Amino acid sequence: MKAILKYGSKQYLVKAGDVIDIDVIEGKRGDTIKLKGLLLVARDNDLVLGTPEVDSAFIEAEIIENFKDKKVLVFKKRRRKDYKKRIGHRQPYTKVKISKLIVE
Repeated sequence: MKAILKYGSKQYLVKAGDVIDIDVIEGKRGDTIKLKGLLLVARDNDLVLGTPEVDSAFIEAEIIENFKDKKVLVFKKRRRKDYKKRIGHRQPYTKVKISKLIVE
């Protein structure tokens, strides 16, 4: 069984056992969470499309860790004005393992 999960502003194609990185979720390592917002669920030969989401479906997942991604540098410059600015940003993420896809 596969599903398309919309979390934040991104969409993920997931199945049981997958490990994905999503926007940060409050919780500790080992906590179980429920993720709603499934746009599509595919089982064997059945295909369930949501309008816009499948109401009776959700995902059970386990938090593996909270971490920060690698640093992205932003550099601004105005030529001939002696203006330079360098900023760094590290986006926080949560690594999640998909346990089950549940359709009621």
